[in-house]
Amino acid sequence: MNIQDQVVLVTGGARGLGEVITRVLLAQGARVVVNYYRSVHRAEQLQKEFGSRVFCYQADITNKLEVEDLFFEAKTFFGQSINSVINNALVQFEFNGDARPKIEDLSWSTMSTQLEGALKAALNTTQEALDDMKAQNFGRIINIGTNLVQNPVVPYHDYISAKASLLGFTRSAAHELGSFGINVNMVSGGLLKMTDASRSTPPFVFDLIAASTPQNKVTTPEEFADAVVMLLGPMARAITGQNLVVDGGLVKN
Repeated sequence: MNIQDQVVLVTGGARGLGEVITRVLLAQGARVVVNYYRSVHRAEQLQKEFGSRVFCYQADITNKLEVEDLFFEAKTFFGQSINSVINNALVQFEFNGDARPKIEDLSWSTMSTQLEGALKAALNTTQEALDDMKAQNFGRIINIGTNLVQNPVVPYHDYISAKASLLGFTRSAAHELGSFGINVNMVSGGLLKMTDASRSTPPFVFDLIAASTPQNKVTTPEEFADAVVMLLGPMARAITGQNLVVDGGLVKN
């Protein structure tokens, strides 16, 4: 199914990386369901800017009932079910290693917040999408990960653990759902310059990353979003269960 024919859900799609993914999708002709939680004003701006091509809906995606309402309202708005899901939302996190707790100070509450935001949320959206995707024999689910799973150089223990569990779910879901025409993949980035979450990162960190990549630059949100959109299109129809690392070659699979 071409991008132009798809209705794509982007969780956390009104700010940061999610907003960039939303805008790249719209530029490719998709219709986009923008899920947001607190970013009311930015969601309103997207709705004003793109009109009927965007449906913005406030929901806590860790809440199964709110996810059910999100899918129902989106289908009512577009007259078509959601074809693709991008699990992008990030819960209460800033990329500043100096501000993150070391293991001896790490609480289970901190860990579970990220696990619920990544794994539980992805389970909720995946389950809600399944009936319509199976009926169409088509679906694309893309989970947003991190290259820190392969290269855990910063003590983001809660974030890395949550994304590692999401990678496991990505692979097992791909294995089960492939026969229904549903592809499940992960796209993992490094630190991106610049998103809302990375604005608190000290500048020298960006310089260090750039010097460590073959491209001698830090990947941008737009470059990352391009890879996400690529996996939604027909040319990626045989790609599933994969973790595509988009970080300028910093981490090599």
